[in-house]
Amino acid sequence: MTAPDQPGHPTPDPQPAPPASPYGPPAPTSTMGPPPPYGVTPKGLAIAALVVGIVAFLSGLVPVVGLILGAAAVVLGILALRRAQSKGMAITGLSLGAVAAVTSLFVTVTFAAALSTVGASVDRAEVESVPESSIEAEAAPEATAPVTEETTEAAVPEAPAVPAESATALIKAETYANSLDMSKAGLYDQLTSEYGEKFTPEAAQYAVDNVQADWNANALAKAKTYREMAAMSPAAIRDQLTSEFGERFTAEEADYAIAHLDD
Repeated sequence: MTAPDQPGHPTPDPQPAPPASPYGPPAPTSTMGPPPPYGVTPKGLAIAALVVGIVAFLSGLVPVVGLILGAAAVVLGILALRRAQSKGMAITGLSLGAVAAVTSLFVTVTFAAALSTVGASVDRAEVESVPESSIEAEAAPEATAPVTEETTEAAVPEAPAVPAESATALIKAETYANSLDMSKAGLYDQLTSEYGEKFTPEAAQYAVDNVQADWNANALAKAKTYREMAAMSPAAIRDQLTSEFGERFTAEEADYAIAHLDD
């Protein structure tokens, strides 16, 4: 029931309702940030494949280590390609990893074969040396007895006998020097190393001083191996030959190897 119109006061017209929007109610305002730029894709796996591939390539000559890193680089490169990440970095890391893995596998097999050959040579040398020493020990009294009875001069003191450990270290030293082309310093470290032969410093020094080896020839053989297997420059080969963490040849031996590298 509406109130009657008051005289002199017309009734105001009712305001019409606003028309409904043909597009529906407005969408709520989003609090999320702007979308990433068009064409930008993540590169985490591709970068990881490239970095691991470079590290694996640089350590390819290290047995086992280069093989593991190379395999990791190959796996990361394949994952990056499957997720459509940076193709250039993924392929580069995959290629470097594959080369490093193959090189490290070859070095590992060669090193294992060399060690087995060294072990067989040492065992054979020890077996052959036992009869000779026993024969000399039996013949010594017969040879010296007439001399001591006939001579009136003072007996000349005999040279001290070589300790058994020093003699064994000498056999090992000859095998390492002539089979693996090691330097004099590298040979001493191998004989005394906790992870090597574990000889005493005295026995190792006796072996190094008395071993029959051509250190210049060993340096030249190592230099040719680095050039053929790693395609290294003469300057890089010389650094590797003289490095404290490398072959540890003397500067003169390294210079000889570089001078005769093309012989």
